[in-house]
Amino acid sequence: MSITIIPFEEGEANLDWLKLCEAFEAGHRMPKAEIDDSFLYRADDTLLSRAAWIDGMGIAVKSATIFPGNPDAGKPRINGGVSLFSDTDGSLEAAVDFHLVTKWKTAGDSLFAATKLARPDSETILIVGAGTVGRSLFEAYSAAFPRARFRVWNRTRANAEAMADDCPGLRVTDDLERAVKDADIITCATMSTEPLLKGAWLRPGQHVDLIGAFRPDMREADDEALKRARIFVDSHDTTKGHIGEIRIPLEQGVIREADILADYYAPDDFRRGADDEITLFKNGGGAHLDLMTSRYILDAWRGAA
Repeated sequence: MSITIIPFEEGEANLDWLKLCEAFEAGHRMPKAEIDDSFLYRADDTLLSRAAWIDGMGIAVKSATIFPGNPDAGKPRINGGVSLFSDTDGSLEAAVDFHLVTKWKTAGDSLFAATKLARPDSETILIVGAGTVGRSLFEAYSAAFPRARFRVWNRTRANAEAMADDCPGLRVTDDLERAVKDADIITCATMSTEPLLKGAWLRPGQHVDLIGAFRPDMREADDEALKRARIFVDSHDTTKGHIGEIRIPLEQGVIREADILADYYAPDDFRRGADDEITLFKNGGGAHLDLMTSRYILDAWRGAA
């Protein structure tokens, strides 16, 4: 059996953000994924290995290296690889470009949550963080909120300006507090270990999307933000135990497990209630989502062949 190799540009040409959301919807109607995550650390460097098996869909293994110092040497911060295995006989079906899977899984995860938790009439979207993920979020959110105005804030204004050059219509803001107060959706994708987003800045009706924290010592939002919001996660299994955004406030008694209202496997509860509530979503990006994304990419590739 030949192995399908899917490179970034050729694979991305077949993809659609809203169809990926449909794939996530369908994937969470299948038997719950078996997931195994492992982390290895060397100072600020991280090796994250994630594997998932969904009965009827197959197996995905994704390993990612996160070296925060790489950009200083002109190298990508994140590298890795993704392998997709057959559910029938365990054979290797496809090797999918790591950055393609990561881009579409990460931004697609947040977009899928926003279609459930954000107000459909959201008009202003603030992106906090002007890195690679920030650009992906601009693409993804534009697909579901085509009339929205986009703003970006970044610690380094020059990086925000460079992102604005790449994203038509995106405007740079220097005042994070004012931008948060003005936004209907706030999506954060930073490498911060200390909270940037203050709960005191939030107002009724907003949706907060937190992506950046992936280690136990990382957070993007403060305790007040969590206490004021209705909290949702993509997966209980991949967020509560090792991601600081959820783990720290749980351990400190700021929130209780019962305050985490639902994940994607509880679709009837994963939804906005009143228009004036604040919803907060933690994007954990578990391996089951890598599997669903990889399978969508392979199906789209075969459909275009």
